[in-house]
Amino acid sequence: MNPNLFAALVAAAILVGIGAFAALSWLLLRMRHENRLRRRLATETTETGRDFDSADATPLVDSLARSGKAIERMVDTEGESGRLLVQAGWRTAQARVGWYVFQAALPVLLFGGVLAFWTFAEVENRMLLGVMAALMAAILSFLAPRWTLRRLAAARLERIRGEVPLLIHLLVLMFEAGLATRQALSSIVREGAGVLPELGHEFDGAVRQVEAGAELSETLRLMADVLPVDDLATVLGILRQVDRYGGELREPLLETLKNIEEQRGYELRERVNLMSGRMTLVMVMFFFPALMIFVAGPAFLAIVVTLGKI
Repeated sequence: MNPNLFAALVAAAILVGIGAFAALSWLLLRMRHENRLRRRLATETTETGRDFDSADATPLVDSLARSGKAIERMVDTEGESGRLLVQAGWRTAQARVGWYVFQAALPVLLFGGVLAFWTFAEVENRMLLGVMAALMAAILSFLAPRWTLRRLAAARLERIRGEVPLLIHLLVLMFEAGLATRQALSSIVREGAGVLPELGHEFDGAVRQVEAGAELSETLRLMADVLPVDDLATVLGILRQVDRYGGELREPLLETLKNIEEQRGYELRERVNLMSGRMTLVMVMFFFPALMIFVAGPAFLAIVVTLGKI
């Protein structure tokens, strides 16, 4: 290896190590300062303290969770993680602590793997590969948790979107049976958890807030703001309007259901058209050449044999 290149790689590795040590030291000092403030202001309870105190975690898990929370504060300056945690269904303190522990443990695991590779791997250009692996580990330590949380939240929102038509059918049946809005939502929470697992979980929290004294319309508005699903927002808007001003529920819900089914039909036809195009491409690339060989192969061989005899 070129000595200049080797020296540059060593210098880069030293700088990366110094930067990591400085960042870790800064995090430890910040955690120590926060602990002092928390002990000094023991009467005030923050959201983080409520999460950690109610989770009954061990000291090691508590320390990792606080480190993960500190990392999240550096990376997430707009509060996106809290919204994504709610959209993913992780509302409990144990779930939040588990998320913070994962966010703190991932850099340790990645850099531990890099250190093991650096120590035991016997390959050429180990210095260059080690520096590249360290940079990749540093990038993944900050980006991988956010990517994972976004995918989980998007998958759950898609499941919620799929449950909306069944929710409308259940609401129509309950309103025809004479139940009020609050009674219908409570019935969905008690008896509909098997058929509406995601929406049942969300309505459970809403019903608890209403029983604690919150207004139903405001609770439904907050639920629609947290869960960005257009079909669900439409249904919740109808429920809010009827709860506040009164009126008929059956016809607006059935009209909304009709629009949703038409939209789903358009989406399904679009997917079928895309699939037919892809199948045509597959047939042209794979099936058509095989068919041509099968059909025209004997004739082509006969022509070759005939020309060979001339």
